[in-house]
Amino acid sequence: MKPISELALRLRQNVQKVIVGKQHAIDIALAAVLCEGHILLEDVPGIGKTTLARALAVSLGCSFQRIQFTPDLLPSDVVGINWFNQKVQSFEYRPGPVMSQVVLADEINRATPRTQAAMLEAMQERQVTVDGVTRPVPRPFLVLATQNPVELEGTFPLPEAQLDRFLLRLQIGYPDESEEAQILLRFGKEDPLATLESVSTPEEVLEVQELRRQVRIEDTLLSYAVDVARATREHNEILLGASPRATLGLYQMAQAWAGVAGREFVVPDDIKMMAPYVLTHRLIIAPQAQLRGRRAEELVADIVDQVPVPVEE
Repeated sequence: MKPISELALRLRQNVQKVIVGKQHAIDIALAAVLCEGHILLEDVPGIGKTTLARALAVSLGCSFQRIQFTPDLLPSDVVGINWFNQKVQSFEYRPGPVMSQVVLADEINRATPRTQAAMLEAMQERQVTVDGVTRPVPRPFLVLATQNPVELEGTFPLPEAQLDRFLLRLQIGYPDESEEAQILLRFGKEDPLATLESVSTPEEVLEVQELRRQVRIEDTLLSYAVDVARATREHNEILLGASPRATLGLYQMAQAWAGVAGREFVVPDDIKMMAPYVLTHRLIIAPQAQLRGRRAEELVADIVDQVPVPVEE
C-alpha cells in the first residue's frame, strides 16, 4: 500500500504547514478521505476546525465551497435552483455549493432541520434532486461539518439519522504550550493558508480510494469488528446502539488506517483505534447512565476492552 502511505505523507506535511501539530487528527481525517466518508468536526470555537477543512481541500487539489449555516438558510441555497434564462427562454440549473468536491458545512447545527435534511441525499447517495431532476455530485465528494458543542442557544441538534451519515466525529483539542507559541509565530505576519498549494489531484485521490478496498482484513477480524458494533446494541447503558452503517464504517476506517501506516493488512489495533471515532456519535446513552455521568467515549472504551480480541493461530 505504498501509494496510500506516500499520498498520506504528502498531504500530512502540506496540511501541517498551516495546522500546528495535531498529526493524529490530521491522519484520522486523511483516513476518512480514503473511505470517501464525511467528517463531523466538533469542538469549541477557535481551535482550527475551519482552517483544517480548508487546508485539506487545498492539499487535495479539489474544488471547495463553504456554506455558513444560519437559521434563515434555505434548502435551495444548498442544492441550487432552476432559474429562467430570458435569453434562451428556458429554465437552467444553477448549482448550489454542495456541488463541489469538498464542502465545508460551517456550524451545521445552526440551520433548521429542513435545511439540514437537504444535505442527506448528497451525503449518502452522492446526488441531489432539484425539481424532480437528479444530478450526481462531483467525485471525490467529502463533507466536513463543524459544530460547537458548548454554545447550544439558537441551534438545532442534528438528528440521529443525519449523525449516522457522518463516518466519524473528530475533535481537534487545544494545542499544548509550545504549539500555541508556534501558532503565534506562524500566523503573526501572514496567513500560510493563502500560499498553500495542492500536492494531489482528484484523480489520484480516486485511485487511492479504490486501492484502499484492497487492504486485506481476515475473517476473524471482520467478525471482531461486527462483535464490537453489536456489543453497543446489547449494552445495558446504551439505549440505541451502532447501526450496520457504523459497522461498515468501522471496517472501512480500519482498512484506511492500515493503508496510511503502509500495511496491506488490518490488525486488531486498527479496529480498536477507529472504534471511538466511528461509533461514539451514533450512540444514545440511557437516561440512568447519563445521570451517573457516563459518556459515550467511556462506554465504547469499555466495550473495546471487553470484546475478546482474536489472536493469530
